[in-house]
Amino acid sequence: MSELIVYNSYTRQKEIFKSITPGHVGMYVCGPTVSGESHLGHARPYITFDIVYRYLTYKGYKVRYVRNITDAGHFEEEGREAEDKVGKKAILEKLEPMELVQKYTNLFHWAMLQFNCVEPSIEPTATGHIVEQLNMIEKILEQGYAYVVNGSVYFDLKKYAAGNEYGKLSGRIIDDLLETTRELDGQEEKRDKADFALWKSASPEHIMRWKSPWGDGFPGWHIECSAMATKYLGAEFDIHGGGMDLQFPHHESEIAQSTICNHKSPVRYWMHNNMITINGRKMGKSYNNVIKLTEMFSGDHPLLTQAFSAMTVRFFILQSHYRSTLDFSCAALEASERALKRLWEAYEVLSRLEPGHADTAGDTALNEKVLKLLEEFEEFMNDDFSTPKVIANMFDLAPVINSIRDGHIATGALPASTIILLQDKFRVYLEDIFGLKSIHPGDNSALAGIMQLLIDIRQEAKTKKDYATSDKIRKQLSSLGILLKDEKDGSMSYTFD
Repeated sequence: MSELIVYNSYTRQKEIFKSITPGHVGMYVCGPTVSGESHLGHARPYITFDIVYRYLTYKGYKVRYVRNITDAGHFEEEGREAEDKVGKKAILEKLEPMELVQKYTNLFHWAMLQFNCVEPSIEPTATGHIVEQLNMIEKILEQGYAYVVNGSVYFDLKKYAAGNEYGKLSGRIIDDLLETTRELDGQEEKRDKADFALWKSASPEHIMRWKSPWGDGFPGWHIECSAMATKYLGAEFDIHGGGMDLQFPHHESEIAQSTICNHKSPVRYWMHNNMITINGRKMGKSYNNVIKLTEMFSGDHPLLTQAFSAMTVRFFILQSHYRSTLDFSCAALEASERALKRLWEAYEVLSRLEPGHADTAGDTALNEKVLKLLEEFEEFMNDDFSTPKVIANMFDLAPVINSIRDGHIATGALPASTIILLQDKFRVYLEDIFGLKSIHPGDNSALAGIMQLLIDIRQEAKTKKDYATSDKIRKQLSSLGILLKDEKDGSMSYTFD
């Protein structure tokens, strides 16, 4: 197998992937903030890193995939006043905070199931790791890179930046940050406006609160991921993933905290997916252009012309490279739906092809073309997980598959070994690596068995010249969107209209 190349956001270049421990990979991906329902923009990172997880497993690595649940915290986002999202939403929905958290965690898990995302190896919660966060904060204080004010603890960014490369991941310049940070509530107790909270003192009305050496309070957003990643993957691990909107301040702050606490930079390869946009603008609650996943699947949203299946959305995301901007439109999703249907139909045809017994190709040029297209699957995936190029090759192979079915290409044009390889590669890449499933209404073995039974009954009716029964089966299946086709060799096949 050729070497895997990944784009490292930290160095801004492609690098050969070498795991810290040979044969093993530690990967941490920032999970959802469960203060509300996930939307289409959230789907991209979880599908992206599901592909990374699947492909690394295919390459033979034993992967420990950690994806957290953010169910508490003091969120300091660029250009916005810090807030406790869970506590705030719990008040609005008149629920206990953990009741709210459970509601949206369940909904998130349901959505991941629809997308056929593999469950992570470990899914830690922020509230379940308060002790680890407190221990990390105490270590940072001991090192002299944090300070306590009125029961809150802040990270001393200027001191850290004096001897470390703060801003390298996001491209921010520390002096500019110190000068331009907005005036927001609570800034007056910091030494510098750019310092971020490791722990916040809880006001009397604050619902979510824990005891700490500095008084009752709650954790900062950034310390949660540092603590959980360190606990389950160690002081240094292989891959940290997430959306590019997390580079600053979240991931930049993670690097700073973990470097001081663990005395080394925490991550070898930083990977970030690009955004899903609508009319060129990032999808997000602050822009009022969010399409929730339940709305995507039901079609119940003003921007949607129809409902779209989870597999259509997954395929839509895989048709663009993960580092490219992906602009949403109903027309693009409709095109993805049609494309996935065509590709899956070709895959079903391929699955039913009989390889034959010939060891040599009847058409050498065609055989060489097919083998090269198949060989490039791995070549493209090894080049920073280029799913769209693999999909393009699959579409180049689909006409060959359909032509063999239709008799335009002789069965013996390709040797048995090439047919078997073609079947294996399509199965492995479509199902195992891309995690796709049929979008047909009956994607299950039971339906396949029922269809084969109907085909057998119709075949028997034709043999007995009972054309009334034969035609009735065909017409009733056609009314359900299932088209029966009589093949030249006397067999029958079916496709979904």
